[in-house]
Amino acid sequence: MKKYLIVIAAALLAFSATASAQMNFGVTAGMNFNSAKIGDVKMDARAGWNVGATVQFDLPLGFSLQPSLVYMQKSGGYTTPEFSSAILEDIKAQFVQTVGSLVLPVSVQWGPDLLVARPFLDVTPYVGYSLSNKIKADVAGLEEVVKGGNGLDYGLGLGAGINVWKLQAIVRYNWNFGVLGSLKDFTGVDLGDLNAENETFGGISVNVAFFF
Repeated sequence: MKKYLIVIAAALLAFSATASAQMNFGVTAGMNFNSAKIGDVKMDARAGWNVGATVQFDLPLGFSLQPSLVYMQKSGGYTTPEFSSAILEDIKAQFVQTVGSLVLPVSVQWGPDLLVARPFLDVTPYVGYSLSNKIKADVAGLEEVVKGGNGLDYGLGLGAGINVWKLQAIVRYNWNFGVLGSLKDFTGVDLGDLNAENETFGGISVNVAFFF
């Protein structure tokens, strides 16, 4: 009886050790460089950031699965050409939009384990919800902040990364397919077909993770 108990205990310990080796918790943070489009207006790329928690599951055949939960801030800007009014000449208007979202990316990775490092390819579908959405307008020194609606944010990222020791670095290009807003959200005016123009953010993200 003792032998069976010892074997069962050893098997449980081995299973526990294997399970713990296959799952790694960590923290992640990074920078986003996004450009936005709302209606026919394409905004310039601006820097944003993200921070959150992540967990990596090691799978057979060189695959791994890495879901994360992050808060992400995206930003885009637009400066109009110079124009004149009845009072002022050579005026420029600058608009800067900032969107803050809670995002759940699920990274599917594949790459060989080279002992000292593991390079990998990365495919990351993601879904999120924007918690804040605002445009700061500066026209001839007069500033105003206009809030827009919140919405579902989802898309796909493709990239590559590397694991070294407990560190990980990933570079991705992200395509956004979600509706973060329409012109009506900011103007308050029903613009007919223009309301169907999705506002989208896309661009490059660079992330670093540390696993415990």
